[in-house]
Amino acid sequence: MWRNPFKRPEPEQDRWTERDLALESAPWTPLHGLDDDDFGPQAAPPRHYDRERYREGWRRFLPERARGRGKLWWASRIFAAIIAVFILLVAWLAITAPLSKSLEPIAPPQITLLAADGTPIARNGAMVDEPVQVSELPEHVVQPFLAIEDRRFYDHWGIDPRGVGRALFMGVGGGSTITQQLAKFTFLTPEQTLTRKAREALIALWLESWLTKDEILERYLSNAYFGDNMYGLRAASLHYFYRQPENLRPEQAAMLAGLLQAPSRLAPTRNPDLAAQRYALVKNAMVAAGYITQGQADAMRVPELDVRTRNDVPTGTYFADWALPAAREQSEMNYSRQTITTTLDSNLQAAANRVIQRAPLGGAQVALVAMRPNGEVVAMVGGKDYSESPFNRATQARRQPGSTFKLFVYLAALRNGWNPDDRISNAEFTEGSYQPSNSNGRYSESLTLREAFAQSSNVAAVRLFNEVGSEAVIETARELGVSSPLPEGDPSMALGTSTMSLLELTAAYAGVAANSFPVDPHAFAAEEGGWFDWILDGQGNLGSSDHEAIEDMLRTAINAGTGRAATLSIANYGKTGTTQDNRDALFVGYAGEGENRLVVGVWIGNDDNSPLGNVYGGGLPARIWRDFMRAALGASAAPPRATPSPDPSGPVQPQDVPELQDIPLGDNRRLIINDEEAVLSTDIEGVPLEVRVRDGAFSFELDEEAARREVERRVEEAGQQ
Repeated sequence: MWRNPFKRPEPEQDRWTERDLALESAPWTPLHGLDDDDFGPQAAPPRHYDRERYREGWRRFLPERARGRGKLWWASRIFAAIIAVFILLVAWLAITAPLSKSLEPIAPPQITLLAADGTPIARNGAMVDEPVQVSELPEHVVQPFLAIEDRRFYDHWGIDPRGVGRALFMGVGGGSTITQQLAKFTFLTPEQTLTRKAREALIALWLESWLTKDEILERYLSNAYFGDNMYGLRAASLHYFYRQPENLRPEQAAMLAGLLQAPSRLAPTRNPDLAAQRYALVKNAMVAAGYITQGQADAMRVPELDVRTRNDVPTGTYFADWALPAAREQSEMNYSRQTITTTLDSNLQAAANRVIQRAPLGGAQVALVAMRPNGEVVAMVGGKDYSESPFNRATQARRQPGSTFKLFVYLAALRNGWNPDDRISNAEFTEGSYQPSNSNGRYSESLTLREAFAQSSNVAAVRLFNEVGSEAVIETARELGVSSPLPEGDPSMALGTSTMSLLELTAAYAGVAANSFPVDPHAFAAEEGGWFDWILDGQGNLGSSDHEAIEDMLRTAINAGTGRAATLSIANYGKTGTTQDNRDALFVGYAGEGENRLVVGVWIGNDDNSPLGNVYGGGLPARIWRDFMRAALGASAAPPRATPSPDPSGPVQPQDVPELQDIPLGDNRRLIINDEEAVLSTDIEGVPLEVRVRDGAFSFELDEEAARREVERRVEEAGQQ
């Protein structure tokens, strides 16, 4: 007959004392420490009493339905839980430590960037090479690594307690196995925490269970860092000894094995003495492991290096630093070095560098960006000297654009029905909380939009901004690709008080030059899309009348306005910009036709945002822009000049004399000599002056705006006196 084991039988009243009954009615408590005498003198309590109370002690925490389960039921559930934890652990390792990751280089491989004509312009990244195969390596190449790093590599399962003990008590070998080291530099960060060490051990066991010993060793040797930016045994052996790892001599392999402990500190090219000391320890470890005899170790001399320069291209330039992230995105993560062609024009880049070096910048910094109307950047200068400051002022610096921002104000007006011949007040502001003034201090009853844009009238620009509305101006700037913050309702925005990069500003002007916007500046040639992509590209453009009108205004600004110093002999378009207190000076414009059209932006300023003094957008930035355009576009951009016929009876012209290009004369004076002319750059009482000699004729170029300001300053000082 079935009996419920959890139901207590009725007690026999004649065998229970009053004390027993009191205990029965009292709240249950553990019976530990009680003996049979405590239950009365007549008899010991039934044995099921203790069992029941003990069972209730831990089962009372379980659900009611689980309190009657047997041992088999509990064993099956525990086993199922272990299997579930194992499955979760395997899934976690598959996500955080995929085996395929151990086949990838631990550092980005070297990328060589080429100019559009194939000229190498920069190299960046780690030196990696093809992985090694243990089966193809001689024993004397593998043995030093095993002796110094993991002597029992082929005997353990990824974790070696004996190796840890030897490292702690004898100072021989490392505490981590080769498998643990592979797990560490392939999957984990270098932080020194117990959690990281636990993960390292777990991943090591994971690797050991799925890979053979030779596969683990191959991946380790192919990824380990050997100093001097060399990753992997093949790259290291070629760098230090100029030979493949399969051909290494025993002493060379031992030297390389010793570098793994501290590659940067022990590299023989930097610290030959420390490398030799470590080399001696490797030989002793090989003797202790039984790989060589003491006599053989004594006969192994420190190997001579055979380092041959393979990186004769700069590792960084302003353009390369900007282009490299995009290059990494489009490159594959493998062991092979890669070569990627950029849009940079080596001739135009050289011309930009020459122009910048010749400019009388003083202590100021400079930036120049040249691009095609489709956004292909062909030249970039981010400062006077990359070696002194790699900060790229063309792409990273965010400065006020000054009056170059007026392009968006006037373009918004044209799109809202205004035309270049409409007039707007040029009178001085006398009311309101915001009262901008013209930089030249001149006012008039009114100006046409064309005249106001050419003369860069501040009061006219603010009034036009108020007429059109900030929403229309911001919308126009956004359509042209400006993504920097633009505050709504702020009339000072019309004068370029919102910051942006020179690259962003130049790309907006490129959108006008191409009449297709927004323009995305890029360092690599974009793939040509099909007709379907052309329909859905989302590019905007200006109506023909609006585009003609804005180009008319840009042409007037450079030929008859504040940008006259940038005038070329061909069609040119541009706008000057000078911020408050002359903290920034800019000139942005474009010239040329068809595939030769260039959009160029020039900025001059101080990194600490201090005033520049007598530097204005229509002065030095405009002249830099002009000189670069003349060099970039050739004779078509230079003023026409008479070419004399050669005289056969004249003196012989030397052909091998070095060209004198730029001669500093001190006191802010420079003599620049090129094929076309000689230019003396100086200043008179702070007013920049250029004296040019071309074909025996002299010409003078004076910064009229700076001269006017200097005269006004002196008149003001005379009046005060």
